[in-house]
Amino acid sequence: MNRLTPAAQQRITGITNSPTIYRQLPTQAIACDRDFFLFITRNPEILVGMWDVMGVTQVTTTRTGPYQLDASDGSGTTCRVDLVYGDPHLHIFVADGSYDGRMVARPIKGSGVFVFRSTYAKSASGETTVTGTLDCFVQFDNLGADLVARTLSGFIGRSADANFIETARFVSQISEASRVNPHAMINFAERLPQVSPAKRRQFVEVITSISRRETARETARISAARTVADDRR
Repeated sequence: MNRLTPAAQQRITGITNSPTIYRQLPTQAIACDRDFFLFITRNPEILVGMWDVMGVTQVTTTRTGPYQLDASDGSGTTCRVDLVYGDPHLHIFVADGSYDGRMVARPIKGSGVFVFRSTYAKSASGETTVTGTLDCFVQFDNLGADLVARTLSGFIGRSADANFIETARFVSQISEASRVNPHAMINFAERLPQVSPAKRRQFVEVITSISRRETARETARISAARTVADDRR
């Protein structure tokens, strides 16, 4: 908290001190390149663009600043998400949003703080396991919505758990694809919708760096195997 501006501190504690719902999602441990993981965490429109190409989401995103995104689910929910703090082990997102769909007579507004912690462990072969936890604090402005959300918090929590688990699995899969089939991933990255040309180029650079590291590891493995074979002779 000492690293944040007074305004950011006040914005965060205003939500975390009295949330409608608090939930820590299930800890996930995935095989994933560290740089790839950090890039995706800080640029979630990359994931949304991939899901868009795959036809599995109606969500749209618009980057409005270096650390800010606007998003809509196409069914009445809109939000603005700010990355207010980020380092390799901790990211804090703050979101303000509203729902104005057919199910309500008047818009429901709310805010959330999402604290994402991550650690990294590298195996002897050079592969990285990323372990992540996500603490969610959600606050509704409307008393009626607050009561309904508290009543349905179990269902909401289970849905959030499932989404977090599936997203973590998907991130691991595309990291692996970048390692074993970088050319296909680069082709995919270059045609992502909802992603600026500059972000696409950065994503391609991340994929290319993964491929280079994999080539270096494979070269080292072959060299080590040859050394062992020579020693046995």
